[in-house]
Amino acid sequence: MSNADIRGRFVWHELMTTDIKAAGAFYPKVTAWRTQAWDKDPSYTLWVGAKGPFGGIRALPDAARAAGSHWLPYIGTPDVDATVQTAQRLGGRVTMGATDIPDTGRMAVLADPQGAAFALFAAPPGSQAGSGSSSGSPEFSWHELTTTDAEAALRFYGELFGWTEVGKHDMGPMGVYHLVGMQGAPSIGMYKAAPDKPMPTQWMSYAHVTDVDKSANAAKAAGGKLVHGPMEVPGGTWIAHLIDPQGAVFAVHADKRVSAAAPAAQPAKSAAPKSPAAPPAAKPAPPTVKAPSTPTAGTAPTTSASAPPAKPKPAPSVSAAPTVSAPSATKAPPAAKPAVKKAPAKKAGKKKAAAKKRPQRKSKSAAKKAARRSSTKRKTAKKRAKKTSRRRSSAGGFAVAKRFAVKQADSLLKRLRGKKHR
Repeated sequence: MSNADIRGRFVWHELMTTDIKAAGAFYPKVTAWRTQAWDKDPSYTLWVGAKGPFGGIRALPDAARAAGSHWLPYIGTPDVDATVQTAQRLGGRVTMGATDIPDTGRMAVLADPQGAAFALFAAPPGSQAGSGSSSGSPEFSWHELTTTDAEAALRFYGELFGWTEVGKHDMGPMGVYHLVGMQGAPSIGMYKAAPDKPMPTQWMSYAHVTDVDKSANAAKAAGGKLVHGPMEVPGGTWIAHLIDPQGAVFAVHADKRVSAAAPAAQPAKSAAPKSPAAPPAAKPAPPTVKAPSTPTAGTAPTTSASAPPAKPKPAPSVSAAPTVSAPSATKAPPAAKPAVKKAPAKKAGKKKAAAKKRPQRKSKSAAKKAARRSSTKRKTAKKRAKKTSRRRSSAGGFAVAKRFAVKQADSLLKRLRGKKHR
């Protein structure tokens, strides 16, 4: 990448801390970084990622200890001196003038009109410069400015680095979150701190990790503090705001929530990290540790001990960020249906036998009832038959007696008639 192409890109990240050794041990537990001494100055410690150095650690000068530990982002420019003059004209302040770093480049430390500190860097003419892009190096995927005047900050950085607003996100009572970037790709966020929840004017860098839950837990276990999260932001990515043991504020950002979605699965590696499309719906409360104030000349890196390494990592091309949309409700993974326990074979056999016996009992009972009904019917029929027989026998006897009486009467009449003839 040519020196002209680094304009407006975050090319270096330097941690100003009260304890270099402790910081060097803390961050590798939270991220995939490692540390090593700079070959040009062993007193300066480098942050090293998969593609090489991308930042450094410097001891916070005694004169600036009151400001506390903090991260200082370096933004690329083709001409440090010209950019310093433009920043002063726009209301910025110079805390360390343009300084040459032998065999490395030229740098300066500034504060924007609202007081947020940042540094400038330009590589020597003809060299390949820049360790990151506007969306951050592979180790940093998002940068966020908390300020007292977001509109003014946007105008200042827009003229200084060519940044433009590419979208907005309404946070309700929290105000508007401005999505800023280059070539239409959002990679920076700016917002005004709420009056009732004042936050320091500062830049915060988001370290890209594979598992936001794992990194947050590791930070807490190593002595850091979890300020807010982990939480999902519009676009489907996850973030958490943290404070290291020495008081420096930073954040972690993951493309997806690995721990909650699939604990046993290995996170997929992406060619370039995704940028958060927008901030969380509600910003975290101000950190309890005193935030860094505008650095003074004593806090800026010195020419011999705190400059970017001689071969800063080339910046990857700007990748398109996810489409900005309103936050959607987090979908919980479908709960696994409990396995139906099968009864042992013996119990199943007993149940089947019992099931077979039940219908038999019912059939026997029904047969008995039917037999009783049939017996009752037979008895009733016999009684009716007897009555009928008796009636018939009575009727038959009466008929016989009648016939006998008639015969007797006829015989008597015959005898009486015979006597008359005589």
